[in-house]
Amino acid sequence: MTIRYLHTMVRVKDLEKSMAFYRLLGLEETRRMDSEQGRFTLIFMCPPGQHDAPVELTYNWDGDDGLPNDSRHFGHLAYEVDDIYAVCQHLMDNGVILNRPPRDGRMAFVRSPDNISIELLQKGGARPLAEPWTSLPNIGHW
Repeated sequence: MTIRYLHTMVRVKDLEKSMAFYRLLGLEETRRMDSEQGRFTLIFMCPPGQHDAPVELTYNWDGDDGLPNDSRHFGHLAYEVDDIYAVCQHLMDNGVILNRPPRDGRMAFVRSPDNISIELLQKGGARPLAEPWTSLPNIGHW
């Protein structure tokens, strides 16, 4: 039996706002499909050079009324970063709340505009502990 990873799909309510968030993480749009008949848009975004690891943003043109509204059935997306402190500062500077700051120098969690948990992991092990990160509290759920 052969199995191959294709993508992770998340449902989004505001396509532009969600795309802006994933761009802040460094992802870029690699493919788009608009279905007039199905009344939806699919946007595939991935880190540069990693086209085999996309997240599929699914936007229903007529909204998602009637669909389950609890995105917590999903778990999270995880991305490895070269400098967790720099990435977290960049996200905070752009209005993203750090739900779980990188107090340990290796792991942080944020949420997308659609309540999807995003785990950020420091490449190669933890960075040295540093302020303001070690003093920042958790905010909300992650």
